Amino acid sequence: MPFELETASHPKNLKRVAIEPVSRVEGHGKVTLLLDDDNHVQQVRLHITEFRGFEKFIEGRPYWEVPVMVQRLCGICPVSHHLAASKAMDMVVGATLTPTAEKIRRLMHYGQILQSHALHFFHLSSPDLLFGFDSDVAKRNIVGVIAAHPEIAKKGVLLRKYGQEIIRMTAGKRVHGTGSIPGGVNKSLTAEERATLQQDTYQMIAWSRDAVQLIKKLFEQNFELYNSFGRFSAHGMCLVRADGAMDLYHGGLRARHADGRSLFDHFDYSRYWDVISEDVKSWSYMKFPFFKAMGSSDTGWYRVGPLTRVALCDFIPTPLADKERSEFIGFANGTATGATLGYHWALMIEMLHAAEVIKDLLHDDDICGSELMASGKRRGRGVGVIEAPRGTLIHHYRVDENDQVIRANLIVSTTHNNQAMNEAIRVVAKQYLDGRELTEGLLNHIEVAIRCFDPCLSCATHALGKMPLEVVLVGADGTALDRITRNMHDSLAAP
Repeated sequence: MPFELETASHPKNLKRVAIEPVSRVEGHGKVTLLLDDDNHVQQVRLHITEFRGFEKFIEGRPYWEVPVMVQRLCGICPVSHHLAASKAMDMVVGATLTPTAEKIRRLMHYGQILQSHALHFFHLSSPDLLFGFDSDVAKRNIVGVIAAHPEIAKKGVLLRKYGQEIIRMTAGKRVHGTGSIPGGVNKSLTAEERATLQQDTYQMIAWSRDAVQLIKKLFEQNFELYNSFGRFSAHGMCLVRADGAMDLYHGGLRARHADGRSLFDHFDYSRYWDVISEDVKSWSYMKFPFFKAMGSSDTGWYRVGPLTRVALCDFIPTPLADKERSEFIGFANGTATGATLGYHWALMIEMLHAAEVIKDLLHDDDICGSELMASGKRRGRGVGVIEAPRGTLIHHYRVDENDQVIRANLIVSTTHNNQAMNEAIRVVAKQYLDGRELTEGLLNHIEVAIRCFDPCLSCATHALGKMPLEVVLVGADGTALDRITRNMHDSLAAP
């Protein structure tokens, strides 16, 4: 984890520490800390340093291309974007999915949840949890886990492989498939594919149960650390089924205040803009969403993802995961549901739920059905919302009479968590770094807090064209010949 220490150009002459890049996450980002002469923390920020611009270059493309295009945002969670875009385009073509189409999509999605959760927990986060946050950096990685805990590593690898096989059989490829299309899907499972996947379902459930027990044991053994690390209160949001159950594919929006009060419930996500607004800041390419009723991005920010979903749903509709949810909710008088490290426990409960759902879907004959497509009255707008591995994912498109996309807005899971991640690293910096001599191990505490959210930074970098911009014309000898800048309000000015 490289970091630099320099004196910032700042009126108070504060020292600047930069952690760049943030490691063991998807995408590129950095953290900056401003310290005074006594190493007391004055400011902490997570900066997203890359800009993707998918919201803009989707414009002008025919709507049926979008589900394939947008998944290029990511190689870790492409299925989430593939399905969210497909759900939005279902609205555009006026489709109510056939049972086979919906169940194939659900199978694809829960396969994605399984493989992504396994990747994040076993490959990216378990080195911190198994060896300690400030352990030897040489072994604090997946290779170290394989050497010290080969059985744990093996289960993680094979769980992910199984999820990827589900994606391959439903989407055509493990990464960036084409199985979901506006109005349905282009293939169902063959009897042979179904039988192949059924062979391992109970093993996947057993290994997922083992993973829940592993993180539960770590919580029990390190309760004081796990309960207090980076802890902060936040509003929360997720999808829930009509009966309040967890549903990672479809539902209405539920949001609760940090004090537990309901903000809205079963809200129709096709009008998400009535309850959610977006802000931008000069120091990040990632937007800052907030609840409109709470006023601004400074007071109305919230968090999404496994911790929120497990805490906010009324129950999980598979028996083993629901039992584990009850234990999680009741652990230490419910304190784990507000712990930043509680994300890992909730993540494994969801992985178990995904394994159970996959088993049930593979025993449903509709999964091999032949009615794959539907259509209805054409519309000019489509909104698709899904619970991606990292949290609520919103895709919103406007389509003109020529079938071309004329507007796109994406609010990605990591974007919802933007301010929450900043709050977490601010708390951790105050807890562990304030007034102390900095070491690699201490700085890794900041990264541990970020990894709790399983961020996909490349997915989340869309600032609606309002980010600051500087263009410099450089001569052949390296001299700056001209410069023009754009500020937060889109006005262009020479320096």
